[in-house]
Amino acid sequence: MRVAAVDLGTNSTRLLVADVDDGRLDEVSRRQKITRLGEGVDEHKRLFPVPIARVRNVLTDFRREAERLGAERTLAVATSAVRDAENGEAFLGEIEWSYGFQTRLLSGHEEAQLTFRGASTGRKVAEDTLVIDIGGGSTELVVGGPDGLRFHDSLDLGGVRLTERFLHSDPPTEEELEACGAAVRALLAERVPREVRPRTAIGVAGTITSLAALDLGLAEYDPDRVHGHRLSREGVLRQLERLASLPLAERRELPALDPDRAPVIVAGTVILREVLDHFGLDGLEASERDILDGAALEAAALPEPEEGPAPPGAYTCC
Repeated sequence: MRVAAVDLGTNSTRLLVADVDDGRLDEVSRRQKITRLGEGVDEHKRLFPVPIARVRNVLTDFRREAERLGAERTLAVATSAVRDAENGEAFLGEIEWSYGFQTRLLSGHEEAQLTFRGASTGRKVAEDTLVIDIGGGSTELVVGGPDGLRFHDSLDLGGVRLTERFLHSDPPTEEELEACGAAVRALLAERVPREVRPRTAIGVAGTITSLAALDLGLAEYDPDRVHGHRLSREGVLRQLERLASLPLAERRELPALDPDRAPVIVAGTVILREVLDHFGLDGLEASERDILDGAALEAAALPEPEEGPAPPGAYTCC
């Protein structure tokens, strides 16, 4: 069955069209656009009209792409920004009504589990593997292996959220970077049991794959080279030092880094450094497989869509 999955993330909106057969997933098309849906949500707890308009413009293109490629089911999953926003569910009602996508608002734990499912698609994951997903509003940590999950949690730590809270200078000051790192360390110490000790790690989503591309020194982003790249802790520190020393305008010009990710990449890299240090890991493997792949597998299990009245809240979210 051909399906389409959409990830309505805090920082980016993404599409995956894939063929799913008996748990196997074959990618047809994968697209991403930085939309910053979660802009201002950490402070105001609302989705604002301009970010919503950016997402709707992208979804118009994504719907055309899914239809052109013959997707039979489409599932749009929403994560941290929509969870935190008072008008989040009304926003999802509009998405269903306007674009015909089935939507699902994921809890933090569901997001973590779906991330692990996506990252482990098409491969055997070793026992005690940590999957790290650093998003715009939250970071998912999942430890598991072939026999299931041992630990999973979703922390309110993301590139957009921590940039808005701590990194106000351009480039950020040492004091701002330390405050950002301290916040990450405190929440990891509070939420992660001491007995959780993964042996290896896989990193997914835009922060980590962008760092892998920078570590490789790519002239332009190449998912085939990024997927499977081993990013060492020393490599993460080198990129953090480099990125944090550059003004935003110069970060936007870096080869292989999406200019629209440049505003939040420093905070995301701080999160990754602190996660590696917390677990005593010397690096991780970058993966292009993530929550979007998990959502595609979920889309294949959806019932055939039916026409019906507008969902509750449609046309009232903003």
